[in-house]
Amino acid sequence: MNICYRLCVCLLALLATTASAAEHFSFRVLEKKPQSRSHFVQGLQIIDGMLYVGTGGYGQSRLLQYRLDDGELLAERRLHPRLFGEGVTVLGDRVYQLTWQARKLLVYNRDDLSPLAALSIPGQGWGLTHDGSELIYSDGSHRLYFLDPDTAQRQRSITVMESGMPVARLNELEWIDGRIWANVWQEDRIIVIDPASGEVTATVDLRGLLPLPERQPGTDVLNGIAYNPEDGGIWVTGKNWPWMYRIELRPLTAAAADSR
Repeated sequence: MNICYRLCVCLLALLATTASAAEHFSFRVLEKKPQSRSHFVQGLQIIDGMLYVGTGGYGQSRLLQYRLDDGELLAERRLHPRLFGEGVTVLGDRVYQLTWQARKLLVYNRDDLSPLAALSIPGQGWGLTHDGSELIYSDGSHRLYFLDPDTAQRQRSITVMESGMPVARLNELEWIDGRIWANVWQEDRIIVIDPASGEVTATVDLRGLLPLPERQPGTDVLNGIAYNPEDGGIWVTGKNWPWMYRIELRPLTAAAADSR
């Protein structure tokens, strides 16, 4: 009995340690750039000085390419009115854009956004990123799927867990330093995910990022994460927000994280 009791205590201690291992961060705004309030942002990507934005809405979905430093629009592709645009990522010389319910993954030429292909995916599309070789997408559930970028065939999947509980409504995604960063729909936070285990290793509390006076009718939820590999900058935004923000993470103690 004594041995069983000790084993149970050790197991509970181990589980508690694992559950509390996640780091917690707040933020500080370093810079902001103007963004059209008409952009119902579903995908965001920065690479080689270019900003790629995917927007949603039936009849309003687009893929846009901007120069990051001055915001000049360089290319634009409008989706068919029956397609609702979702997450965006750039891999090699291609831009990939998910659609919500049409089960299509749209593929474009990176330079001019000319269409190359429309691949089939087995379900809804929400967020999209890549790890350098495979595409990674979310479907609004607690799972993330790894796809072959040439065929969109599923290779594997992971279940995203936080403190022993699955995290659903995973939305826009970004790959940063070997981790998957994810917006959680209707939550003012980002979670950071281990791509091997699916465990949440960190959270970023973004409450108050867009001040109340900046909010208007139609201003929607936090959505959009972009990492600039040239300077390590992390940019975040939201749907129909007037700004895109470059943020710095600030560590929170566990007590401070619980009180926010």
